[in-house]
Amino acid sequence: MNLKQYLDSTYLKTAAQAGLSEQDNTTVVKKFVKEAIDEGFKLIMIRPDKVKMAREMIVAAKSKVLIGTVISFPEGTNSTSEKLEEAQKAIEEDVNEIDFVCNYEAFKKGELELVKKEIYLGTQLAFEHHKVAKWIIEVAALNDAQIIRFAALIKNTIISNFKEDCYPNVFVKSSTGFFNTENNKPNGATIPAIIMILENASPLPVKAAGGVRTYDEAVQMIRLGVKRIGTSSAKTIANGEIATGNY
Repeated sequence: MNLKQYLDSTYLKTAAQAGLSEQDNTTVVKKFVKEAIDEGFKLIMIRPDKVKMAREMIVAAKSKVLIGTVISFPEGTNSTSEKLEEAQKAIEEDVNEIDFVCNYEAFKKGELELVKKEIYLGTQLAFEHHKVAKWIIEVAALNDAQIIRFAALIKNTIISNFKEDCYPNVFVKSSTGFFNTENNKPNGATIPAIIMILENASPLPVKAAGGVRTYDEAVQMIRLGVKRIGTSSAKTIANGEIATGNY
């Protein structure tokens, strides 16, 4: 198993969140991009404003590392038109994969048509430009029944609107890794949540994001059926060490 080809190496902190200046935070992003190139990870996941810089680095290195970015991150409450506009800009800067945060608050309120519409239009935009779309449901904000229904809603929206050969390019993703939980509860992927997503999102692929901290945990996720793992500690995990970060 080439674990590195399952890893989306991730750095999504703003300068304020990292407690750094904008310049120093950009330096951190550059370090993550270079590491992804050097280590041969599947993808580098960064904020939209860093996509252009990452593309220039990857082209200069003649690397095959893919670039992913996040849309409406981390709350997911932007309007559909705002999400599409943000995604379009990333597409123009040559991103490969687009991880949209679903409007999970709207989902919880029963505003299902709004959620279906953003999933359909966001996926359509990605496909028009030969990009991969991922839909983040934020499992830490949901109960088990909601996780099951949300995964099924995404699956059914895709199956109803796109051809079968498109399915491998639409992921259901567990988490942003930024959700604030109480009592130190997990804010990312857990085995029970991932199993529920896998069972209800199939045939769509699944990305486990946040909370995978060791090589063995990563392998366990892959053996369950996960196709991607999002982590800010990709090198640590690939080296068989224990990650200490929250994502």
